[in-house]
Amino acid sequence: MHIAVDMGTATGGAGASLDLEELLATRLLVQGNSGSGKSHLLRRLLEQSAPWVQQVVIDPEGDFVTLADRFGHVVVDAQRTEAELTGIAGRIRQHRVSVVLNLEGLDVEQQMRCAAAFLGGLFDADRDHWYPVLVVVDEAQLFAPAVAGEVSDEARKLSLGAMTNLMCRGRKRGLAGVIATQRLAKLAKNVAAEASNFLMGRTFLDIDMARAADLLGMDRRQAETFRDLARGHFVALGPALSRRPLPITIGPVETSARSSSPKLKPLPDAPVDVEALIFTAAADELRQPVRRPPPQPVVTPTADILAQLSRARPPEIEAPQTLFPEIDAAERDAMLDKVMRELLDDPDAGFRSVAVLYQDFLVRCRIHRVPGEPLALPAFRRRLAIARAEVDDEIAQGPLWAEALALSQRLTDDVQSVFLILAQAAVSGLPCPADATLARIYGTHSASRARRLLSYFEERGLIVVRTDFHGQRIVAFPDLQVETLPGDPNGPDVTREAAE
Repeated sequence: MHIAVDMGTATGGAGASLDLEELLATRLLVQGNSGSGKSHLLRRLLEQSAPWVQQVVIDPEGDFVTLADRFGHVVVDAQRTEAELTGIAGRIRQHRVSVVLNLEGLDVEQQMRCAAAFLGGLFDADRDHWYPVLVVVDEAQLFAPAVAGEVSDEARKLSLGAMTNLMCRGRKRGLAGVIATQRLAKLAKNVAAEASNFLMGRTFLDIDMARAADLLGMDRRQAETFRDLARGHFVALGPALSRRPLPITIGPVETSARSSSPKLKPLPDAPVDVEALIFTAAADELRQPVRRPPPQPVVTPTADILAQLSRARPPEIEAPQTLFPEIDAAERDAMLDKVMRELLDDPDAGFRSVAVLYQDFLVRCRIHRVPGEPLALPAFRRRLAIARAEVDDEIAQGPLWAEALALSQRLTDDVQSVFLILAQAAVSGLPCPADATLARIYGTHSASRARRLLSYFEERGLIVVRTDFHGQRIVAFPDLQVETLPGDPNGPDVTREAAE
């Protein structure tokens, strides 16, 4: 079905339309400096296509929540846990509801984590719910930065991975990414490169004009024209828009953002006694506490510092013995294992992020009064991967399991648990785990992602995968000289059922 979305007018007064069905297959990139009309363009696209396709808007400033009053979008407040956002995203795809994810009020790192969890839920939806969805991401350079910023590496990797999945692999899942950015230079290249349709607005920096000209197939000398574009004027190119660069003017919209640019207003008439208004405090100001500047630091002369360093160190005072009995390392490890097992007994633990599990683990350690310094995040990741393997004590003391642990350290933290659950089955002489079990251990609902991990391990030379005549899968470990029993790759999640 051909749906032409009216975006405004083109050169000469002709109508400028966008092929919605083609857009769902080829994605869209919008670029323009602040004030060029990007949000106005996105709002026009959303309003004109609302009756035809489900929409999801990632809104960092809360500008698109007004779509709810006119077009029935559901506003999702992002001040929730990552697990809640992932679950909401899955139900959105199931029931085909248009939503606006409002990230207003969160700092940049929280916005990146919430957007990553929400996009991950959309991406990991069941195959039966892969309906077409228009996913609009405003200020995309926040969620797919080209370089590391002040946020943590973990938050950046989560957000960048979710945006990459949306633009690179989302088409087969019905996800059509529409991303808008102020500067192409700030947007990750592998995210921007997947768009086949472009709407380039006003920009002034040479590097952004050059990249925009390259994407549109224009001469470098024509890049200067991007400086002359007025607000709401864009140059369009792509299979859903035009086969040649086409200047268009975006049409009007029915809704408006809650915030708008300040407008010039004449100054008020000056009262008679202006100085009294300025230099006399009002009654409510007098009730506010007085903020005094911090005292200036005292500068110690260099000679005094050298004299203090040359003095003899006073004898150390022995620390008083604690009132509680000391605990050795083995007892502490046993307590940590108990807390970890309690954490993994939660049915939803397999699908929660490592950051959320780590915070839950620290809280449970305080509840159980585990002594000593809190476990660091890298050590927690390692202990979590080992605990998910569910190996019994007898096998854990053997040399084969020690060698399996050494082999797992060649892999990254996020895939060690899948490798160890396979090694545990081989060392214990159990059937090869099913794809559903591997997916849960990996923290996803997608069995295909778990199968790709087997190919990854095999490419690294750690395992050899083969299938017998009955279609049962066997995984062999050449370094350990053991292999799993035949197991049905399409079988149920036996580990979870046994735990329940």
